Order: sequence, then C-alpha cells, then structure tokens
Amino acid sequence: MTHAHTAADIGDSPQSRSLFYRKVCGLPTFVDPTTGRIMMSAGSTGAVMMPADLAQRVKIELHRRNVGPCPIIGHPRAGTWSYLIRADMEPIGDPAVVAQLWRAHVAVVRDGDIALPSPEPGHQLARTWVVAATTPFRPSGTTLLACVRELLDAAKPRNHGPY
Repeated sequence: MTHAHTAADIGDSPQSRSLFYRKVCGLPTFVDPTTGRIMMSAGSTGAVMMPADLAQRVKIELHRRNVGPCPIIGHPRAGTWSYLIRADMEPIGDPAVVAQLWRAHVAVVRDGDIALPSPEPGHQLARTWVVAATTPFRPSGTTLLACVRELLDAAKPRNHGPY
C-alpha cells in the first residue's frame, strides 16, 4: 500500500514545505530570505492566473476531461486562482487571442518568481491551496489555455442579427 505524501509529513515550516515541494512535487522552490515566503522560479513550470469564477469552470471542465488533479493556488483577497502548469505552450502571437485573455483577466506567468502557499501565520491570507500540489503532475499549459478559451468562447453572446 502506498502512502500519499503531504507537506505535514515532513514538518510545517517554510523550509520543510519548500523541501517537500522540491522533492515530492518537483517544483523549483526556495524560501525568500527577506520575506520568508516560499517562492518558485518559473521556467519549465509556469502558472495561469484568472478570476476564481472562471477558474472554477475550468476546474470542472478539466475534471470532466480526466485531466488532473491540477495544483491550484487560491488568492482569496484578489479573488483569483493560479493553475500551476507545464510551460509547454508557444508565446501567443494572435492579437485577438491576447485581447480575449486580457479582457477575461487571464495572465500567463512564464518567467519570474511565483509565490506558493506558506505555513507561516499571515501568509495563509495571501495564498491557499485550492488543490494542493502533492505529486509532480502539472497539466499542459497548452491544454489549459485551450480549455479557458473554449469556455470564454462558449460564454460569448451570439449576434443573431435583427429579429
């Protein structure tokens, strides 16, 4: 019988949780010495941030397609979720797609640092796990963005012309 590991299995400090994220989940994390936050350098793993209501619909659709479970970070104060993804997508070159995502407040994080949930008091208010990272699995960024776009397209009002 296998045991599903959790961050609590190896202690619950920023350092131990960062170690868990690195060793068990394959995330390139570190603890910022100034803030004590657990950070992840984007690169092969990125993030797609969007409003929570859209993100919930994406979560349901990905589940329906048997993709997941996908690690999702919630930002309660901002009302957004960030999906951790495999950064396998090409830069978006189509201005119409860029505009569609921008209007829907969808942002793709390809480089820089991404803050992860931390066990430190006060940090839980900034970031929480909607679906915790417990394995190295991350969905394809290409698949996730295609799902987002399909949901946005389906929600567009259709112009049926004059009645």
